[in-house]
This record gives sequence, structure tokens and C-alpha cells, in this order.
Amino acid sequence: MRRAFIIFLALAAGGCGKYAEFTLPAPDAAGPRGPFHWEASPEPVLGRGDWDSGDVLNPSVVRYRGDYWNFYSGYDGSTWSTGVATSNDGVHWSKKGKLLSPDAGNGSALLRGDTVFYWYQTGSPVEIALATSADWTKRQVVLKTGPRGSWDERGVADPYVIERSGTLYMYFLGMDRARRQRLGVARSQDGVTWEKLTSNPILELGAEGAFDELGLGEPAVWSSGGAYWMLYTGRARGEKRRIGLARSNDGVHWFREPLVIEGDRAWDREVVCDPTVELTPEGIRVWFGGGDVARPDQGLHGQIGVGMLR
Repeated sequence: MRRAFIIFLALAAGGCGKYAEFTLPAPDAAGPRGPFHWEASPEPVLGRGDWDSGDVLNPSVVRYRGDYWNFYSGYDGSTWSTGVATSNDGVHWSKKGKLLSPDAGNGSALLRGDTVFYWYQTGSPVEIALATSADWTKRQVVLKTGPRGSWDERGVADPYVIERSGTLYMYFLGMDRARRQRLGVARSQDGVTWEKLTSNPILELGAEGAFDELGLGEPAVWSSGGAYWMLYTGRARGEKRRIGLARSNDGVHWFREPLVIEGDRAWDREVVCDPTVELTPEGIRVWFGGGDVARPDQGLHGQIGVGMLR
């Protein structure tokens, strides 16, 4: 109790945003409940091109106007941008070009009504901004770094937004002054004004020798089978990356599951990252990034693949 009170005072004094204690509504009883088995297509479904010749990563897929729209991150050797590709089946994609540039990527798209909301990371220190299909040129920072000494003092990134009972919940990466990268959550009614969970982070670094001992990022959250589930990227020593699975009853208190997803093909043998999910009758479809170079940032020869959790 004393620790929580001290944290509250520190956050209030920081004046860097709103904070609250909350949990998510009860998870959906229907749908897949695990344990899950992973199956992935052998080849990438979206590769590198012109303005995205360095890396193609960070897919965020939504159904929009009868098609799948993939808001993905492309790297040209000097800066990250967000591009769009469309598909009628989620497998065969047609690129439509850059949408947001420069310094715009690692985003999360969500359809509300007929408007696409897209939260993405930008700036230095990195923070989270919002653009919408109503006017892609109007952009604003909506989630800032935390106060001095906080778990997200040096950066907030990798947003993933879901909607539950009319409220938006953003899962995101926070980085402290020791450069530890962990996961937290915030909530909002309009996608612009956010309250961070006072007791963040919600998932700590893995144990020594674990696949996620050096950092956590790129969460993807859904509800099915009486639980909330989260896929997230874990960084190991040597910067090899894999995707882990966690489970929660309330969207705030998370526990790791045994499943760890790693690449077994030439194109994703060093890095599997950046999941985004779709619930289907066959299971959970997952688009993800993969690379054959173990690096923490870019230059992975990144491409986007697809798989299923059944």
C-alpha cells in the first residue's frame, strides 16, 4: 500500500499525463482457448520493394471497405515510413504506397465506424501519435513518456489498440533510463486522451537465459475462450527475437504460457516479431515480421509472413 501511494505521488507530481487503476471487462467466453499449436506458411506474403527496400515489418491488419488493409512499416535505409497494402484474402497483397513519412512506423490500426484510427511511434524520445483516415495529414502525439524515474521515462512505442465495451485499451512498450523495455497498458474513450495504468508495467523481463530476458515489445492482444491472450516479441542475448504468449483473466495481470514461436526458414531464422491477429473460425490468424539478421532495430532483411494458432 505504501509503495502504491508513493508511486501515485510521483506520477501526480510529474504532470506528464493521467493515471488510473483499472482492469478490462470480462473476456469473451466463446472462441479458441488454448493450448495453441503454431503453423506458419513457409514463405513471406509481403516482401521488400522500392521505398521499403531495407525492411518490411510491423504489419497491422484490419478489414476495411470489403478488403484487408495492411498498415505496415517500411525502411528505406535511412528512415521508417508507414505504407499500405490491400488483399481480398489476407495472403496475396497489393502495395498501394507510402501513407505516413518520415519517422512513422510500428503502428496499430483499428476501425471505428467508417474511420481507420492509426496509432504509431515517432520522435526522439519516441512517443505515440495518432492519424486517421478522416485526414491523414492531421497527426498528434497522444501518449507521451512518463515522469522522471518512471518505467517509461525514455520512450513509449509499439502500440496495439483493442476496443472493449466502447473503451479503447492500448498495450505498449515502455523504456526506462536503464533501457529496460517492458509492457504496459493505457485506456481511452476517444483514442486521443489516455490514462496509463498506475501499476504499469504489466509484464516484466524474462528470467536469465529466457528468450525475452533482454526486452519485451510489440504486443498483440485478443479475447477468446474465457481469457485475454497476448503475443509479444522477446529479445534474447545476441538479439535473436522470438514471439511469446501470455494469458490474463482481466487484461492487466499477465502470466506466461509455454508456447514460444521461432522462425525455421531461411528468411525468418533470426527474427520473428511484430504480431497482429485476427480471430477466425479456424483459429487465430497471425501476421508477423521475420528476418535473417539478428539486430535490435533495422537491417533485418525484414519481410512479413502469416501463420495460425489452432
